[in-house]
Amino acid sequence: MNKTNSPEPTQTGWYLMFIAWLIVTTATLGSLFFSEVMDVPICKLCWYQRIAMYPMVLILAVGLFPYDSKVVHIAGLMAAIGWIIALFQVLLIAGIIPESAQPCVQGIPCSESHVALLGFLNIPALSLITFSLVIILLILTTKTESS
Repeated sequence: MNKTNSPEPTQTGWYLMFIAWLIVTTATLGSLFFSEVMDVPICKLCWYQRIAMYPMVLILAVGLFPYDSKVVHIAGLMAAIGWIIALFQVLLIAGIIPESAQPCVQGIPCSESHVALLGFLNIPALSLITFSLVIILLILTTKTESS
């Protein structure tokens, strides 16, 4: 135990947070590549997901050097918000949520998919997977720190 009566940080917790950082950094660079290099149009829901994703690159980096697991709560909240938005968009594209519920402007609809990796993974699905992985890693980081 340290002076604040909290458990000492574990090396496993650092690695888990580092993997989460790698994932959000890769996702951020990937989204910038799609929009800036491939000129894929960005809808409102994609912007909201970016607002949740991009700051996590810095937040998690700050928590890594020196290691501070307290950033997990902030990053976890941002990842949860991004996950909800990504899920909404995935359901919108799948037709489960009616197009009338989409917040997007004419010309850049949120219900269309402009890129499909492997024929079925669109950008909102990749975003949902990314946020899911980050949430899992942050939960594991918290569990590692509490044990």
